[in-house]
Amino acid sequence: MSRGSGKGLSLKDKLDGNELDLSLCDLNEVPVKELAALPKATVLDLSCNNLISLPSDFCSLMHLVKLDLSKNRLQQLPLDFGRLVNLQHLDLLNNRLVTLPVSFAQLKNLKWLDLKDNPLDPVLAKVAGDCLDEKQCKQAAVKVLQHMKAIQSEQDRQRQRKLQAEREMEKKREAEQRAKEALERELRKREKAEEKERRRREYDAQKAAKQEMEKKTKKETVHTRKPASSSRPPQPPRHKPSWSRSVLRVLLFVLFCILCTLAACKLTELQHQPLCISVNTLYEDVVAALQNHKTLQNMLQHNSHQ
Repeated sequence: MSRGSGKGLSLKDKLDGNELDLSLCDLNEVPVKELAALPKATVLDLSCNNLISLPSDFCSLMHLVKLDLSKNRLQQLPLDFGRLVNLQHLDLLNNRLVTLPVSFAQLKNLKWLDLKDNPLDPVLAKVAGDCLDEKQCKQAAVKVLQHMKAIQSEQDRQRQRKLQAEREMEKKREAEQRAKEALERELRKREKAEEKERRRREYDAQKAAKQEMEKKTKKETVHTRKPASSSRPPQPPRHKPSWSRSVLRVLLFVLFCILCTLAACKLTELQHQPLCISVNTLYEDVVAALQNHKTLQNMLQHNSHQ
């Protein structure tokens, strides 16, 4: 294996039982594929190299039980570092770590941990404490795991609260959407009702206009027919009773009364009454006058013939 790349030299030459020592190899990266081919190498020493970070597939080396990454330049561990669930011993001495990934809480088998000489977050540094002997390193593992589990639980709660808030927000949006859709349906319903009412008014107006037009047409037809009826031959005017007829009627009535009186005086026993005597005398005078008038008329006619 050449320096820097970790390629060129077989790792089997470095394997001693279940231990693989890659310390002081001036490595810049970890040969993950070659390590994955050696599942028997449960103890891996990568101390005293130039490692700045670990690749994400490093966490696939789940067979590791003991891992030494001390005296490198690691600034952070992979986010899924907790996949190394079989890890019991972890040495991170003298790196550049500030925090640990939350998945670190999943290292349930971790029994030994050294985080000295790292620029740790003050809270994490206080939790980890010193690792000057076996007991302190074991306590550091327990305390750090508890701390990371608490952080994980808090993050889970935050995630749950966030998820709940998102669900409530989604429900609120859905409720607002339903309310909006209901309002839109109500508006459409109202618009349809208004449109129907408008069409009904237009229909009534058209019907009224049609009826008015029919009435007007009928009147015009009646006015047009009147001159035609005037072409008929004029009927003789009816004469109203005049005053001459009234006078004639009075005279006839008077004459009738006279005749009745004369008949009564001539034919009844009233002829010897003074009134009837005067009437009979007047009648005889009138008859004599008429006879004289007739005789004079005949004489005149006779003279005219001569």
